Amino acid sequence: MPAPEPNDATPFLPERRGLAALREAAAGCRGCHLWRPATQTVFGEGRKASRVMFVGEQPGDREDREGRPFVGPAGRELDRGLEAAGIDRREVYVTNVVKHFAFEERGRRRLHRTPKRFEIEACRPWLEEELRVVRPEALVLLGATAGKALLGSSFRVTKARGQPIESDLAPLVTATIHPSAILRAPDDETRQEERLAFARDLGTVAEVLDGS
Repeated sequence: MPAPEPNDATPFLPERRGLAALREAAAGCRGCHLWRPATQTVFGEGRKASRVMFVGEQPGDREDREGRPFVGPAGRELDRGLEAAGIDRREVYVTNVVKHFAFEERGRRRLHRTPKRFEIEACRPWLEEELRVVRPEALVLLGATAGKALLGSSFRVTKARGQPIESDLAPLVTATIHPSAILRAPDDETRQEERLAFARDLGTVAEVLDGS
């Protein structure tokens, strides 16, 4: 019988902690049980010199299959928001709190489920290393799970979105909705309103970067 996972990714961190080494090591992470049903690890993507880091919750079905973050429908909404705010996606680093897809099977479909606290904590060492290596000028937390993971359980995205957040994680820390929330809007009018609000939140980041 295989040994149980340690619920901690620390034993899987490489000796060298550059992005390439971290990405390679994360591919073999067995820190928690989520690796078992997932297709592969989905590590962060972007340049070490990226000025902005976006942190979401976890990869989705498309990301799990392709092995890249934010390439599915929510990723298209992120791209749309970045373009509206005047931020080049090639200049940002995108990642997730959890690096494996957490899902429930419904027939042939794999439906997203919110990661459990112990799964988030198990995966946290990877995110801490990404932050240490990239050292972004601006850290943007996408949604409640990312916010609570890095800022504590009292975080509320509805209160914090679009505002500077006091934190030593980066010179500018802010939050907004996860772009998947736009997709869940009940109608086209609400969806468009959410897109505009999302772009405004990202625009505040662009303004700070332009002024620095």
